[in-house]
Amino acid sequence: MSDAGSFADYLKTLGRLTSHVDPTASTPEAERIIQATGTLGDMLDTDVAGLAAWVRDHPADVPVLGLAVGLSQEKLKNVLRDRFGTTGWHGVARSQPVDLITWLDTEFDLVRMLRTQLERTYTFADILVARAGSRVTATRAGASGRHIEDEIEAIAHDLGLDYVTRSRFTGRNGRTAPADLIIGDPDTADIVVAAKGFDSTGSKLTDAVREIEEMAEVRLPKQLVLAVIDGIGWKSRQSDLRRIHQLWADRQIDGMYTLVSLDRFRDDVREFAALRRLI
Repeated sequence: MSDAGSFADYLKTLGRLTSHVDPTASTPEAERIIQATGTLGDMLDTDVAGLAAWVRDHPADVPVLGLAVGLSQEKLKNVLRDRFGTTGWHGVARSQPVDLITWLDTEFDLVRMLRTQLERTYTFADILVARAGSRVTATRAGASGRHIEDEIEAIAHDLGLDYVTRSRFTGRNGRTAPADLIIGDPDTADIVVAAKGFDSTGSKLTDAVREIEEMAEVRLPKQLVLAVIDGIGWKSRQSDLRRIHQLWADRQIDGMYTLVSLDRFRDDVREFAALRRLI
């Protein structure tokens, strides 16, 4: 197993898990949106330069552009932090309006999305779909969280290992702990892996930390404990992520990876499995 690198280097490897969706609508405060779109005027049918001028003059209304491309305020904050190092759209809009709009257009197709939605005639069915939007988003968030689990399961399968997913393993003094991937019999597990991916923030991130701490606490000396963690939501909960990284630095867990370092994860699992004659 490799030694823990710096927390800052690990933080840089976190990436966005959720793919972008062409949304139908969102449901924020109606009056604020009506006022903001009213000030846009002809800017809604213009180019990047015109929209940059608009956000410079109306920095508080940047979330309206976010909604136009399907970003809630929470997701807007997360992608802003990932791109500009801050969640404050007011400051970015005032100091870097062209960079902000250029990035929104490149990443989320802002100009075309605005024009398309303005020219479209909406039906009653569209209204109902918009009202269901929060449930659709929640479903997609769950699917993105499963992406890491699917990736590590595929690696275990490719290596020909016996495993179970989303279960509990037995460790010290007969105590058990949760794991997203357990290689070997859960009662005598050889390798246990936590897979925690989040693009949004919330209590689930803290719960994920507790689960990994529980894994570290009950592990037997012969058991390998690994964590695969990704998603830009962790950038807004760095204290939680740092707790996991410290477990790695203190060798209470044996490895910590993101999706970009899954090749190293595969190599480490293969090496340990060979030592234990699992393959």
